[in-house]
Amino acid sequence: MTPAERYRRSLWQFIKFGIVGGSGVLVNMIVNIVMNKLNGGTINAQDVLWSIPGTPFNIRFTMLAWFVPFLVANLWNFQLNRWWTFKSSKAAGWWREFWPFLAVGSVAMLTGAILKLLMTNPTMPLYLPEPHFHEEVGLRSREYWSQLIAILFTMPINFLVNKLWTFKAVRSSKLASAPAEERPTI
Repeated sequence: MTPAERYRRSLWQFIKFGIVGGSGVLVNMIVNIVMNKLNGGTINAQDVLWSIPGTPFNIRFTMLAWFVPFLVANLWNFQLNRWWTFKSSKAAGWWREFWPFLAVGSVAMLTGAILKLLMTNPTMPLYLPEPHFHEEVGLRSREYWSQLIAILFTMPINFLVNKLWTFKAVRSSKLASAPAEERPTI
């Protein structure tokens, strides 16, 4: 494969990854909205769920509304990327590819959680300012915008690591251990 062909293939994979990611953003936001509605609206997003004993810190609903939607969307994205973007469903077992994908997603999830915290906590430097962002109107909700912004910042990293590690390395190790007559020719 020539460098130009590899570039085109990688660009097409990135576009497909973006389409899958876009559908994952929708899944993430729907789960987030449902969770916030069930909690009484985004006005309650800063409610404390658990205090961390011996510290002034606590876990707020906004973090739960980050982690749960991210995990649901991560599973959604994994299956679509496996089947469509990287076409790896015939190359390696589901669990064998899922754990690395989840590991990569977990790094993005923690990075996004920090970003969301920085945008929703009024004592932080990246706090989304009023009057543009507030919890009185859903479309201006700091909770929803911080979720979306954090997702957009973590997507490129997610693509590169998943392309270079999750789907390629797992597939390569399986192919390397296969008998020569079963290995595909490129």
